Amino acid sequence: MESDRIFRGPIPALYDQCLGPMIFAPYAADLALRLADMRRGRVLETAAGTGVVTRALLSGLPEGVSIDATDLNPAMLEHASSQLSSARVTWRQADAQDLPFADGEFDAVVCQFGVMFFPDKPRAFSEAYRVLKPGGRFLFNVWDRIEENEFADLVVKSVATLFPDDPPMFLARTPHGHYDTVTLESQIIAAGFRTVTTATVARDSVAPTALSVAIGYCQGTPMRNEIEARDASRLAEATGVAAAAVAARFGSGPVTAKIKAHVITALR
Repeated sequence: MESDRIFRGPIPALYDQCLGPMIFAPYAADLALRLADMRRGRVLETAAGTGVVTRALLSGLPEGVSIDATDLNPAMLEHASSQLSSARVTWRQADAQDLPFADGEFDAVVCQFGVMFFPDKPRAFSEAYRVLKPGGRFLFNVWDRIEENEFADLVVKSVATLFPDDPPMFLARTPHGHYDTVTLESQIIAAGFRTVTTATVARDSVAPTALSVAIGYCQGTPMRNEIEARDASRLAEATGVAAAAVAARFGSGPVTAKIKAHVITALR
């Protein structure tokens, strides 16, 4: 759905503030660690979002590594660049399915939880292959099914009680709807990559309060667009219902829940 790719208004800041530490930072650290052997070269980040991975790469990789951080969404890119200024990072609006770079420019391509937003994944994989040098690595991750990600699952189920005839399903449909690693691996091989490995990584998701969890998902993702499309006056109510459900199960805060994702590494 087109609305699943709309990140604007207050969404980028809330996404970064609430969801960044809660669900994205643990996997950003994981991706940066998988590139820790790089001593020099260029890394391309696609679908950089609010720059959670960009910041992890900058702090985890040596001075000899530069980063080209790209995203299709101007609002997300503007927020990301406002949070980080470094001569080693170049910010650029770009579509991962049609990259504005020459063949073989990069030593690694990284994409954190962005593949699920690509309408044409095989094309995006082919573009990653094209801009990589021989021997270069393509790393990306996707969320596992929503039932394996407790906060997201609970938020969707609780908000659905307010809209039983047409529940907002962004979280289940898009972030947590592309966990079929067998299909992803076959598409990557078809793009030309010679080896592909998948690792399933479980982490703890920690938030300061139950309300922070609810605000992150209900107001800091395109789930907000879905709620407002049904009844804009009920956004606060939906957030409150989600916060109450999280508090009832995990406490009012700090709260901790299970998250799980798949990390895919492909070698050109």
